[in-house]
Amino acid sequence: MNAFTLWKAENVKVSKGAEFLSGFKKSELSNRRFCTKCGGHLMTDHPPLGLVDVYAATIPTVEFTPRVHVNYAETVLPMKDGLPKLKDFPAELGGSGVSLPE
Repeated sequence: MNAFTLWKAENVKVSKGAEFLSGFKKSELSNRRFCTKCGGHLMTDHPPLGLVDVYAATIPTVEFTPRVHVNYAETVLPMKDGLPKLKDFPAELGGSGVSLPE
């Protein structure tokens, strides 16, 4: 489980350490980006959706409050927290918008 923020791809810019950024294409929907210096997973590009999820912990000025679980169809850690659980992404962001039971 990771806390991340969703951004339109054109609004994401690596301002420091870009020379250490590399990637792993997990699927057509998911290109994971990590630091070659420390190995930390920083973000995941979702080209078909035009979105990037950036780990909340990498943006110290973001006040993070969870609102929804996405990609819950792949969970290995069921959460009983009352938040909506989506199979993938919200429909308005290019996903199916399908809700799953808690």
